[in-house]
Amino acid sequence: MQVPLSFFNQDAQTLAKALLGKVLMVKHSDQWLQARIIETEAYYLEDKASHASLGYTEKRKALFMAAGTIYMYHSRAGASLNVSAKGDGNAVLIKSAVPYEEELEERARQTMLSMMHALNPKKNGQQRPVERLCSGQALLCRSLGLKISDWDAKQFDPHRFYIRDVNYAPQNIIVTTRLGIASDRDPHLLYRFIDSAFAACCTKKPKSMAI
Repeated sequence: MQVPLSFFNQDAQTLAKALLGKVLMVKHSDQWLQARIIETEAYYLEDKASHASLGYTEKRKALFMAAGTIYMYHSRAGASLNVSAKGDGNAVLIKSAVPYEEELEERARQTMLSMMHALNPKKNGQQRPVERLCSGQALLCRSLGLKISDWDAKQFDPHRFYIRDVNYAPQNIIVTTRLGIASDRDPHLLYRFIDSAFAACCTKKPKSMAI
């Protein structure tokens, strides 16, 4: 079931935790690609590490739009997927996922994984391990074929790209510091959340506690 728009109208940290276990559904060349969200980061308007803290611009307008608006930008490694939360400038970065295979028959599973591998090979052309296909924001976007030009400042579309609730919630959530935050931008804030069952598959192995 697609999560309703009202789902996103939550505090950024609350939403970041609620997104864990939800499944990204992306239609690429008539094939549905599916990935379970396992790692997120929360950002706030007044947060020194937030793009919104730099003020409103046309490029950052999605952060000031209704909760549930997609915000994509280009990081050093590639595209990044975010969604706006409750309150101007607040958002969640979807940091990592793993291919969601549980409901697929073997042929459909192989077809989906083959497409994700083709979208996101290693630089030497070899395949990445399945559990590392979406391990990091840029790898996630590449494996799902998500492009900034297609989705930035857009709403989710049940026919092309949406987030699905599969009735799963993490038993334990690891809370730790965000990655890549400069020393003058409050890197100590515990705004990164990881489903502990998939800690080995996230961007970087966490070192903090589970809640």
